[in-house]
Amino acid sequence: MDISPLQSIGGSSVFTAVAILLLGLAVVIVYQMVEIVDAYEKKALTVFGEYRGLLEPGISFIPPFVSRTYAFDMRTQTIDVPRQEAITRDNSPVTADAVVYIRVMDAKRAFLEVDNYERAVSNLAQTTLRAVLGDMELDDTLNKRQEINARIREELDEPTDEWGIRVESVEVREVNPSQDVQQAMEQQTSAERKRRAMILEAQGERQSAIETAQGEKQSDIIRAQGKKQSQILEAQGDAISTVLRAKSAESMGERAIVEKGMETLEAIGQNESTTFVLPQELTSLVGRYGKHLTGSDVESATESLDSLDFDAETRELLGLDDIDEILSQLDEEADIDTEKLEEKAEEVMAGTDAGMQDAESVIEEMDQEFESANDDTSGSSSENGDETK
Repeated sequence: MDISPLQSIGGSSVFTAVAILLLGLAVVIVYQMVEIVDAYEKKALTVFGEYRGLLEPGISFIPPFVSRTYAFDMRTQTIDVPRQEAITRDNSPVTADAVVYIRVMDAKRAFLEVDNYERAVSNLAQTTLRAVLGDMELDDTLNKRQEINARIREELDEPTDEWGIRVESVEVREVNPSQDVQQAMEQQTSAERKRRAMILEAQGERQSAIETAQGEKQSDIIRAQGKKQSQILEAQGDAISTVLRAKSAESMGERAIVEKGMETLEAIGQNESTTFVLPQELTSLVGRYGKHLTGSDVESATESLDSLDFDAETRELLGLDDIDEILSQLDEEADIDTEKLEEKAEEVMAGTDAGMQDAESVIEEMDQEFESANDDTSGSSSENGDETK
């Protein structure tokens, strides 16, 4: 039996079509059998609707055509909680939104226990946020963010653990009161700031007045001490000048007596009488005449202060032995140290000057010194009067 060429061509085309069909079917079967799982996820496998297990990262082979896989991201995921309106315990309306950070810890439970765990966590976070805000007062909702976060996380932990989900963190982004409440709060804040500013200004003025008074007090004390020293030195100078004038007058009086005595002796020499009455001893007159000839009284009075014949009480009263010390003190006080004055001024301004004396104490000391000086002067005057007598 002969086969025609047409029949042979038809048979070969059918064979080719079958081969191509089988090859395509093989490709599809391989494609259905191979499942690639990324490193950050796991996939739940079901065959004929029955849960068979979790596919780990890498290449896995599954039954073709009858298997289905469900991917679960094992990384930390962020869920935005939409803005919620709530009424606080003190009946103040507020709005708030938050962010919840979760992670799938058990993909099997997340697949079998809950439908769309992300939506479930978001809805649960919304209701929990409203409940927490409603259980707090307005001031607490604005100030205690950490407490709100901790309470929301605590409320979410128990139900999400049954779903194989762990709530890692909850962050409340904004809590906004109503517009009327915001205006009232702004007015309250403004009033509080004005009150604090007035208090600070009053405290500053009070401190400035205290420091000014301290400075003026210290300045008055220093001026009083300087005036006191000036008066003492001036009194000592007047006393020295008075004594010098008295000594000079005494010397001039003795010189006049000597000159009168010399004239008397000259007159006696010219008189013819042999009886003479002398007003004082001849030896004293001769001694005075000798001093008159040498001019020792005048020279001693003009040489220096140390040559005057002052007794010990007079020198102590006049302070002649302390003139050098007083002059050295004046030189030291005249040498002003600018740095010390600045440090002194800073101590006075700060109110920490430990050496600052009370004005009453200074006045009391000056009165005591003035009384003692008067007593010494009166005593010396009485003694000099007795000696003169």
